[in-house]
Amino acid sequence: MAALGMSPGLAPAYSPEDHPYTPSDTESDMSFSSLPGPMSSRTAKPAAPPSEKPSHKKLGNLFAKSIGSGEFEAEKHFYPRVLNAHIHPLVSSFLTLGNERILARYTHLNPQVNFDALKNLLNYKPKFFQWAGSDLFNVTTSSGQRQMIIVETNSCPSGQKSMPLLSELGDDHGGYGVVIDSTFREMIGKADKSLGDLAVVYDKNPMEATGYAAVMADHTKEKVWLVEFYGDDPNPPVRWEDGVMFIRDKENAWHSIRACFRYVTQKPWDRFLINSKTIVLNSVISCLAGGRNKMMAARAYDFLNAELDGTGLAVRMPETIRNVTKSEIPLWLDSMGGHAVLKVPYSNAGQGVYTITNKEELKNFMEEDHHYDKFIVQSLVGNASWSSVTRAGKFYHVGTIPNKKNHTFVSDLRMMVAANSNGFKPVAIYARRARKPLLRHLEDDPSITSWEMLGTNLSVKLDDEWTTEAQRLLLMDRKDFNQLGIGIDDLIDAYIQTVLSVIAIDKMAQRLMKENTAGAPLDPKYPWFNQSVFDFELFEALNPDVALLQEILR
Repeated sequence: MAALGMSPGLAPAYSPEDHPYTPSDTESDMSFSSLPGPMSSRTAKPAAPPSEKPSHKKLGNLFAKSIGSGEFEAEKHFYPRVLNAHIHPLVSSFLTLGNERILARYTHLNPQVNFDALKNLLNYKPKFFQWAGSDLFNVTTSSGQRQMIIVETNSCPSGQKSMPLLSELGDDHGGYGVVIDSTFREMIGKADKSLGDLAVVYDKNPMEATGYAAVMADHTKEKVWLVEFYGDDPNPPVRWEDGVMFIRDKENAWHSIRACFRYVTQKPWDRFLINSKTIVLNSVISCLAGGRNKMMAARAYDFLNAELDGTGLAVRMPETIRNVTKSEIPLWLDSMGGHAVLKVPYSNAGQGVYTITNKEELKNFMEEDHHYDKFIVQSLVGNASWSSVTRAGKFYHVGTIPNKKNHTFVSDLRMMVAANSNGFKPVAIYARRARKPLLRHLEDDPSITSWEMLGTNLSVKLDDEWTTEAQRLLLMDRKDFNQLGIGIDDLIDAYIQTVLSVIAIDKMAQRLMKENTAGAPLDPKYPWFNQSVFDFELFEALNPDVALLQEILR
């Protein structure tokens, strides 16, 4: 019962080379339009994300590395393009607006929005979900009504390595420093230093994970342990004892950890306790409540939208059908006009998402074996003539500004936010574009798959090796930003939608953690521990997927 409080189980893995600062070009946390292109009618089965798994000879021999103050080097934690980029003035202006001016601007342009309701939301302090990133589409309707819609919201989001530095901050830590200073340091203030050290635990994206460790060491003036933690490691360098995390160094000595920055994303519930004495950013309950569970996220958005009824605010998302069995999928597909997106709810990094625009793609999906029992069916956002038909009408991509060949490409936007007792703030932004331009009609060029037009993730497989198409990464700099065709009001809209989605998932997490009525005395060293316990019955009722429930109970 790993997630419920006993020693966690194991899951898939990855590792960089021995040096703690080995770069990684892997983009992760993909939206359904930023998922591995191979999930289309021309491919029999979906491709896995870039292989970030260590060689099996390394598993069992991993250990924590000590990071000290002064070890941060920008070139190890940002893409080279980013270090040489100049942030676009409009993006810089947005990031320095502050919530009060954002509130004034948004309610001025949207007079139907309740001013006080939005102010309270921007000032909301999450209990479990303090650091997140949303993927959004810039869409429009046939009548020309443009808006940002949420595709998905992720805990442990990537994005720092793709964000040009904001010169006004006056240092080279960028968004790494914002997350550590504004969120992590406030969280660990309640834990006495005598309870243990600080650690960054990760299973992917070493470029950013090591960046957070180095910045944490700089800002806290403490030693920080950097450790890889994989599910299928027979001798993992992380263990739990009575709710406390311990990590193993190269001398095989174990060190207690009072607070941990978690960059573990692959089924984190099988390695992290839901209720622990070690403070964890983000708590794994945020993943189960929606940060790594698309099924629960859809429910969370519905609950918040019901709560916000009458305020003029809502989480905007593609029409979503939850808990769909495999046999029901063709029926729902027909109801959406034959175009839809199918999702395995608990996958991430671009796995388990299928765009369906024809019978061949549906046939390939239905013939494939799937580990989980339930799926999500979402309306597909394509071009005007081949988007899903929903109760709210059709949404289709605004896309990039046409290039010299008059081609328009699908793009998505990642908005990373962090929160503390003062509310939310934007941290980092980047965008990605698809490989092929949007066709006006699917039959205009049958050789182009729907995925090539909709998939924006940057990872591709060549000769059994994964590489990154970095030319499709769109930075928030003077060169790339103008291709997106968005303005400061679009960024504000994306920020508001991101905040709403994060609040929805945090409130769901709070619902899943019921008050502990057992009457056990609280430990004065860890007053936060066991104040609430995971409500497994409620989770099972909301997310009745046997395979997932077995993973949590393992």
